[in-house]
Amino acid sequence: MKTAVADIMKKRSILLAIVLTVLDAASCFAQKTDTGWEKLRPYFSPPEQYVNKFGKHPDPLKFYDGREVKNKEDWQKRRKEILDRWHTMMGRWPPLILHPSVEIMSSIHRDNFTQYSIRFNWRPDETTDAYLLIPDDSTSKKKPAVVSVFYEPETGIGLKKPFADFAYQLAKKGFVTLSLGASYIARGKPYGQYFPDYEHANIQPLSMLAYLAANSWNLLANRPEVDSTRIGIIGFSYGSKWAMFASCLYEKYACAVWVDGGIVFDEKRPNVNYWDPWYLGYYPPPWPEKPAQEKRFRGLYPKLIQKDHDLTELHALMAPRPFLVSGGAEDSLDRWLPLNQTIRVNKLLGYENRVGMTNRREHAPDAASNDIVWEFFNYFLKRQVSKK
Repeated sequence: MKTAVADIMKKRSILLAIVLTVLDAASCFAQKTDTGWEKLRPYFSPPEQYVNKFGKHPDPLKFYDGREVKNKEDWQKRRKEILDRWHTMMGRWPPLILHPSVEIMSSIHRDNFTQYSIRFNWRPDETTDAYLLIPDDSTSKKKPAVVSVFYEPETGIGLKKPFADFAYQLAKKGFVTLSLGASYIARGKPYGQYFPDYEHANIQPLSMLAYLAANSWNLLANRPEVDSTRIGIIGFSYGSKWAMFASCLYEKYACAVWVDGGIVFDEKRPNVNYWDPWYLGYYPPPWPEKPAQEKRFRGLYPKLIQKDHDLTELHALMAPRPFLVSGGAEDSLDRWLPLNQTIRVNKLLGYENRVGMTNRREHAPDAASNDIVWEFFNYFLKRQVSKK
């Protein structure tokens, strides 16, 4: 009897080992044949000439006193140090609005989604108008969502620039989307990015834009249709700078796409203009429409340069959350040099394939570059993000 039982148990163990081997092989095969990832793969590693090269950008794996970050515990301390330093330099945010009030102004049905014109409080003393796009779906399954940011919200829903209609295109693909806008030069109220007001801002405008986007995340997270663990953000040009600061400074964003905004300081590129008073060089107005060269050295920006700060410090705050640089005229192939810094941080944390970049000649996105953007959001928001 004991022999028979032992034989049965042995056969079960062998069968279980076979099943586990088959499942493991199937899992490996699924990863290798994942057409979504295969389409993204070429954009998530630097070209050979840039492998393990970092340029002269600040090293995020060194504390400000020069000590090296050696492990995950060190990184958590370093991450907090970077956040504290930048918030101190740029100005501390007001308290977040955890449950923004929302008023639906109107709605229309477009394609396979409903577009709501809404008004909500994105800062304690100010409301803004935006568009909330919710796909048609009879199921109760929560959906991924994406915030789209630009000068005005109409671009994101397809009423202005071609190929910058991110909210519209993603809504058609099954994402809940929120299209926002804030003019970079204040021509009339509201002055969302100037706090407490346009004449006396004590927070750098780019940081304040990140705060507005954080409250916009809270708006989406409160929606019954939205899975709050799967909310991303995207922006083009001015909106790219906005999306980058928002995703880096507010860790609840699951992933991000930055479309040719200039990912590091670069005074050789006039459109990578972080020195302007509506970005990181705020000083009380009046401002010239195009600040002259000598005006670049006012506000916070020159202090950042003098102390050897650069945006690689902020990029590192994304790790291990994935991001894609949809690069054009302002973010060319050599931007892999600063991006390699965040790849190093991800490796320290045990992750790979979290930093990607596409490249084109023109500043504006096009059909080909956007095709990779859609794949990025499909892969990282519609599928479970796993450790590779």
